[in-house]
Amino acid sequence: MIGPKNKPEIELINQDGNAFAIMGTVSKALRRAGADKEYIEQYTNAATSGDYDNLLQVTMEYANIT
Repeated sequence: MIGPKNKPEIELINQDGNAFAIMGTVSKALRRAGADKEYIEQYTNAATSGDYDNLLQVTMEYANIT
């Protein structure tokens, strides 16, 4: 399996807004949803390929933000 069948739901409101904290939260959620190591690395590479806005946009592609 490459990635989860359904995007995991992640609550970012009232959470640490630090980029590394966000990536850690998303990585854990993806792992719990059944994503394999390559899919999580793909997320991390895409999320770190730009600025903070890029991180948020990529995060919204990989997870449902609540």
